[in-house]
Amino acid sequence: MVYLVGAGPGRADLITVRGAELLKTADCIIYDKLANPALLTYAGPNAEILHVPKRISGRSFTQDEINNLLVEKANEGKTVVRLKGGDPCIFGRGAEEAKILADAGIDFEIVPGVTAAIAAAEYSGVMLTDRNYSSQVAFITGHEAEGKQESSIDWDVLARFPGSIVFYMGMGGLQFITEQLIKNGMNKETPAAVIANATFPNQRITKSTVEGIDDKCKQENIGPPAIVVIGDAAVGDTSLNWFMKKPLFGRTIVATRDHRGNADFAAKIINRAGNPVEFPTIKIEPLTNTTGFLQALTKITEYDWIVFTSANGVRIFFDYIQGLAKDARVFASAKIAAIGAKTADVLTEFGIKADFIPDVFTGKELGKQLIGFTNIKGKKILLLRSQLASNELVDILQQAGAEVDNVPVYTAVTAKTDSAPLTKQISDGTVNWLTFASPSSVTAFFEQIRPDLVNSAKVRVASIGPVTSEQLKKIGVKIDLQAAEHTIDGLLDAIEQDRISKT
Repeated sequence: MVYLVGAGPGRADLITVRGAELLKTADCIIYDKLANPALLTYAGPNAEILHVPKRISGRSFTQDEINNLLVEKANEGKTVVRLKGGDPCIFGRGAEEAKILADAGIDFEIVPGVTAAIAAAEYSGVMLTDRNYSSQVAFITGHEAEGKQESSIDWDVLARFPGSIVFYMGMGGLQFITEQLIKNGMNKETPAAVIANATFPNQRITKSTVEGIDDKCKQENIGPPAIVVIGDAAVGDTSLNWFMKKPLFGRTIVATRDHRGNADFAAKIINRAGNPVEFPTIKIEPLTNTTGFLQALTKITEYDWIVFTSANGVRIFFDYIQGLAKDARVFASAKIAAIGAKTADVLTEFGIKADFIPDVFTGKELGKQLIGFTNIKGKKILLLRSQLASNELVDILQQAGAEVDNVPVYTAVTAKTDSAPLTKQISDGTVNWLTFASPSSVTAFFEQIRPDLVNSAKVRVASIGPVTSEQLKKIGVKIDLQAAEHTIDGLLDAIEQDRISKT
């Protein structure tokens, strides 16, 4: 079985629900160069993934080779997803691939996708239809089949078309397109717009006239992938350009957590129209096989309070006990405290509602506020947290009379990442923010990138909270911003507010 799936216009979360579900079950995924590679995170661990770009340097595939590959993989008994940018059948040769499969007796399904013209328009305030100026739209290919003897484009009709004209793949022939339209009678002052990298944080819009749009694009170095819009719609309405008005639009923000944390953080940055750069600094290693953890687990029913100080600690703890075929019932009558909202949210994924969350998400405040919340004198408290955490929380609880078992469930070790690309970006001034969410990420980052480079560059530094800020100060790094709410969302909120205050 072969599924011809539209990947959408670029941004990964604009794929359809159907398309995403099929990626999860595919045995083989064959994707082109316009399909966002981030979609491959949906793929199963054993899926065969094949990249089949066309018309690029290096290994390039012809359409015949792709057709043969689809038939070959299907005949191996595999469920195949052919992942195509935009919609499979809007200038995507999906019809040709479907015909090949039909002729070979192979079952197929076509899964529509959001086509580039629709997304480009709606992410830029260039509305293709409006009852005041455009009641019809024409989608035109700017790149016809190679070797074709006669063009299928009726330039005379297009030049007189009373609506919005949208060219796909038109950047290589933009001068030819505009010359043909003017030659066939279109007013050379007709509005024109080019929308490049639509739906991405580096989206750009260039506007001019039909006569001037090619020169303007060359001056501004606008290249493919891009959509060309011609007609009154191309004037656009800046009040409708919601995407490029977002405070983080176009801001390059470096995430410095572990791989999993960076992926979550990057998704949040993208949702706010920012451009994430993932630079993993640490690797989380479970300590669930240590004597201290195993001993605590054997007497877990004896504790009055169990305290989690990070989402990592929650996930690692439950991964371990689920491996023992156990669940949240191991806590018996113990009450549960979480250091903050994110940790509490992860607890709910395992069926646990935290009994206590401090107003300020730090270990110090957790201890102080827990003492005010309940009498902990003589109570047995189990702390499940990072091996690298300070003793401040332990000391506060013990001074209040609690019996505290401080048990590490994980540690963070330095993850070596190729620092040359990021170093160049910082030096070139193309990075707006470096973000730090833990002291360990600070230490690991500056083992790989010099503090003096950061201090002397245009890049700004944002810290999630006071403990992380203290580590930055120890290393001698300037801090431009500290989040009021000590969470990843709070960190992004603070960066947003900083941008708003400066505009």
